[in-house]
Amino acid sequence: MAHDGGVRRPTFSTGTRLFVIIVAASNIAAFWAYWAQADGLVGPTGILPAGDFLSGALQQIGRKAWFEVPSLCWIFGTGTAIKAICAAGIALSAAVILGYAQAIGLFLIWVCYLSLVSVGQDFFNFQWDALLLESTLVAIFVVPWTLGKGRADYDPPPLARYLVWWLLFRLMFLSGIVKLTSGDPAWRHLTALDFHYETQPLPTAIAWYASKLPQWFQVASCALMFAVELGAPFCVLAPRRIRHWAAVAMIGLQIAIAATGNYAFFNLLSIGLCLACLDDGWWSKIHWGVADAPTEGAGRIGRLQKNALRWFAALSLGLTFFESAVSVAAGMLPGIGSSPVVEEIFDDVAPLRSFNTYGLFAVMTVERPELVFEGSDDGQTWKEYTLPFKPGDPARRPRWAAPYQPRLDWQLWFAAFLKQQYDPFVRTVCEKLLLGDKPVLALFSSNPFPEHPPSMVRVVRYRYQFTSAAERARTHCWWDRSPLDFYVPPVKLTGAAP
Repeated sequence: MAHDGGVRRPTFSTGTRLFVIIVAASNIAAFWAYWAQADGLVGPTGILPAGDFLSGALQQIGRKAWFEVPSLCWIFGTGTAIKAICAAGIALSAAVILGYAQAIGLFLIWVCYLSLVSVGQDFFNFQWDALLLESTLVAIFVVPWTLGKGRADYDPPPLARYLVWWLLFRLMFLSGIVKLTSGDPAWRHLTALDFHYETQPLPTAIAWYASKLPQWFQVASCALMFAVELGAPFCVLAPRRIRHWAAVAMIGLQIAIAATGNYAFFNLLSIGLCLACLDDGWWSKIHWGVADAPTEGAGRIGRLQKNALRWFAALSLGLTFFESAVSVAAGMLPGIGSSPVVEEIFDDVAPLRSFNTYGLFAVMTVERPELVFEGSDDGQTWKEYTLPFKPGDPARRPRWAAPYQPRLDWQLWFAAFLKQQYDPFVRTVCEKLLLGDKPVLALFSSNPFPEHPPSMVRVVRYRYQFTSAAERARTHCWWDRSPLDFYVPPVKLTGAAP
């Protein structure tokens, strides 16, 4: 605690330092995952080549494409340059964790990841990608603007801290409000958890056990989730003891979500935002972090940083408050979001992906269709391709992936709910399997045709359900599956059915 005219003023050096470290660590996870999957997803022979995407954007909208798709790839290309940008992002993130030139490093990290997400198309258009970009941008103002190593006891200016809290408020509150405004009866009747553990994109093994908990516990858990998402954010500006309890409650919610589902670095980032709400007095009570206030001057900022902070705070608060208010209002009063003025404002800031609204699972899915790729040489015997984190074999234990995100696994979860003609990238994957394309095959955990590509490929849509406790004891299977239809009927390279 600092003293200001005899009044104890809380300081936040430890919490914000941990927030910055978590932001940098999340960036490392994001860049690493992009590097590992780039060739198969957006490489020259990938599913959605980034080079073709940029060429198409340039042909359609001309030089405006540079602003609509902000990316270093316009300058350096989309081949090895993507790997170089990933490597630069990882190195810069490591430097930030070590405390060197953090403000410049965070800005360059933001530029690098925005460059990659902009050309990543459908595979890199998730809410945690937007949250990572916004968190990275906000973090620039809670670190000292120095070229050397910053002080560990640096206390960020209050305005910078409020930007972090504002982001946390929007993330949590909007996640709760969209569930209510969506009109989904599963949320209104508190029955969403009857389905969620089983139907979420990539459940963990713990989700199987959670799905077996009694009905009263599922309803109570859903009600508690709403209490945290809708109530705790308003406690961020409450007296410190209430703020601390609210932060701990939000951290607990994120830990529970992370235990039962794989959501990349989303939960880690959310926890980092919550840690920034805990002042140094709280950390000293658990004998960790900065026990006393930063020395005089440690919290001072230069005139340039102060002016930049004020301008960015005004822009961020204005845009995100307006965008959030419109999004909530549009959920209750259809037509507001389609206003020409509103659409123009959103279109102007959308390419930066750093002034966002949030809200996962506004509508609960009650069934789990899954797409399974199969190949054959004779049209009679079919062998399955296995994705690393999809259910696949019913006997395979659900796997942990976070903070790594398998992008194809995730995107196929969405594709399974659509008609094939609305998600043509699945047919592209079929073509790549028929060609034996190595970068795309690397996205799978097993290739049943190691010697040569199959002569034909098909995609079967199955319905997956968690087994009951008795079924699992008898069969040792985590899943029960039954075929629904052919998402893609058997095809050859010519596109004709055999």
